[in-house]
Amino acid sequence: MNSVLHRNLRHSLPTASKGEGVYLKDSEGKLYIDASGGAGVSSLGHRSAVVNNAIWQQLNQLECAHTSFFTNSPCESLASRLVERAPTDFGQGRVIFINSGSEAMEVALKLARQFHVERGELTRTHFISRRQSYHGNTLGALAVSGNLRRRQIYQPMLMPTSQIAPCYAYRHQHSNESEVAYAQRCALDLETEINHLGAENVAAFIAEPVSGATLGCATAPQTYFAEIRRICDRYGVLMIADEVMCGMGRTGHWFAMSGEVDIEDSSSATNPVCPDIITLAKGLGAGYQPIAATMASEKVVSVIEKGSGQLANGHTYMSHAVACAAALAVVDEITQRDLLHEVNVMGRYIQALLAATFAEHPYVGDIRGRGLFWGIELVKDKVTKVPFAAELQIAPMIKQVAMQNGLICYPAQGCVDGIAGDHILLAPPFIINTEQINEVVDKLQISLKACLVNKNLM
Repeated sequence: MNSVLHRNLRHSLPTASKGEGVYLKDSEGKLYIDASGGAGVSSLGHRSAVVNNAIWQQLNQLECAHTSFFTNSPCESLASRLVERAPTDFGQGRVIFINSGSEAMEVALKLARQFHVERGELTRTHFISRRQSYHGNTLGALAVSGNLRRRQIYQPMLMPTSQIAPCYAYRHQHSNESEVAYAQRCALDLETEINHLGAENVAAFIAEPVSGATLGCATAPQTYFAEIRRICDRYGVLMIADEVMCGMGRTGHWFAMSGEVDIEDSSSATNPVCPDIITLAKGLGAGYQPIAATMASEKVVSVIEKGSGQLANGHTYMSHAVACAAALAVVDEITQRDLLHEVNVMGRYIQALLAATFAEHPYVGDIRGRGLFWGIELVKDKVTKVPFAAELQIAPMIKQVAMQNGLICYPAQGCVDGIAGDHILLAPPFIINTEQINEVVDKLQISLKACLVNKNLM
């Protein structure tokens, strides 16, 4: 009898029994190549001896000490590593370590609220995010998410928020519109909404620098986030970057926002667009321990420090010593093995191979991404970009067929309007090599074809 409340109560799952590098093995001995890192988590692959040893050594010293009584060395060192790598204007920021990306977003929302309260701006309670976004599973994080499917059942319980247009050039950039003009038009949606709400009521704007599973790795035109930053500053609104999925090296930078520079700023080469608050998870612990982080810039910290001097929220397992030791080992492994370089090199390789394999495919509309974070959007008609009907369940079938073929990828639905639109997300470990990328793309091609044949589309 199964006593676990699984995600699907009607389907049985294979039992994962062992991981090794970019592969997982089930209890029947079947091997799967992990081309999505689970859910963009396994940046170092499976069974890293270095990380496992760091966990073991920490367990032999200290597993946990409550943060109302103590700090600990792993959390202090990890915080320093992250602040050192943050975008330039982040300054002497601080970091809170919690357990999941959803918790990280909850902390970010509360930090933004506390920042405004400490400044005496008590009416700033409203948050703005983007449609087709996802910021977490808890009620606050879900309220600022633009994922219609995930919000639907809980809608009556969610606090009021606003969602503006996503930065989604494949579908929303006009044919006669330049990239810069589209970025400007898209960013101005934020200014319009702030003015509609009244700036005195808006606490923060939240966005994924590179979108996650809901929109499938959509990147913004180069000037978009620079304009967003200017609008936030103009109206005293905080800017929150959700890097839960795209951060920690996934896009070729420690922080995805570090890849966004202002081409109108002569100092942009060394001064990328800097958010006020950053959320991290997934790749931070690389799956070796549950851990997430909310990073508050010096701008935010200084206001609280000069005001009450107290953080207005806390969690039992904040700064868990073993989790922080694991994440510290992950950061050091990425650094010492120069894996960000590998992410960029392998990223260019997978980009070229995806283009060579799928660019002319009759049902592939767009291939997008950065680093080792790639999405393929499927369409019914390549010219009109009309998506498949959601009822066809294209993405779920691709996932099923790919698993049968020994491939773990991340297909999802709803990228067009929250309901329709199928895409496949790839986020392999940073240690993947060209031969393994060839295996991923080959198995994906076979799986996609089998799915389309099953649906009588090929």
